[in-house]
Amino acid sequence: MEYDALTGWDDDTTAETYAAFTRAYPMYSASSRDLAARASLSRSRVIVDLCGGTGTTAEAILALAPTDATVISLDSSAAMQSIGRRLVSDPRLTWVTAPAEDLADHVPARSVDAVVCNSALWKTDVAAVVTAVRRVLQPGGRFVFNIGGAFAGVTHPDALPPPTGPSLTAMIEQIATRDYGIVPPTAAALPKLPLPLITGLLADAGLHVDATEVTGQHTTTAERAAWLSIPVFAHPEGTLSYEQKMAILAEAAARTKPDDVTVTSWLVIVAELPEERA
Repeated sequence: MEYDALTGWDDDTTAETYAAFTRAYPMYSASSRDLAARASLSRSRVIVDLCGGTGTTAEAILALAPTDATVISLDSSAAMQSIGRRLVSDPRLTWVTAPAEDLADHVPARSVDAVVCNSALWKTDVAAVVTAVRRVLQPGGRFVFNIGGAFAGVTHPDALPPPTGPSLTAMIEQIATRDYGIVPPTAAALPKLPLPLITGLLADAGLHVDATEVTGQHTTTAERAAWLSIPVFAHPEGTLSYEQKMAILAEAAARTKPDDVTVTSWLVIVAELPEERA
């Protein structure tokens, strides 16, 4: 089976591997806590966890939300939510299986205090999602999300390659070329969601950008190897089977140092629907 990072999430193997990763490594839980903290949830009554997956971000939201709040975790993958229902048990949490673009079809207009979206917006029709978020937010409500550095075209100052040897990605590319004749792309693609484009889409929907920040997340080679074992993220991209990709990953990991640290970049954005003037 070929897994696709945009459409391949509604799959039991992907969901189970992803959930195991989030429990073993801090990547998603740390970014979820960061976004939840920026969303100013202490007085929120209704909060949406957009593209909520297995509930990692919902857990961070629930830790900060009032005891009488309602948290709605919306995701298009029933497989991911099936695991989330098992892992996250809180009476404040409701699960909705639907695409992010259809948010306004499942949540009443002007009823939401905050929408939080972790590591997923670039997998959606962003203009449609922003419009849907605008419809459900109350005046003063916040939309807090992040975008991977490669998609946003940003680099954190600390995001340097490890000094001790080839990166895991470089080793994967070398092995894939040697064993399968797969040549890595020579030119980087243009960023899909640079900040001017995002701010333009937000402004078109009537949302104001309150804050932006480029953050850096420290990641060990062992954590990145575990992330690349999630079927939708397995490298190299293309027609190799998952088993072939895992064989490449195992060899590459054995030839790198598991404790080497790299810094991945993220663009974090806090937007708000302005209060209505009297």
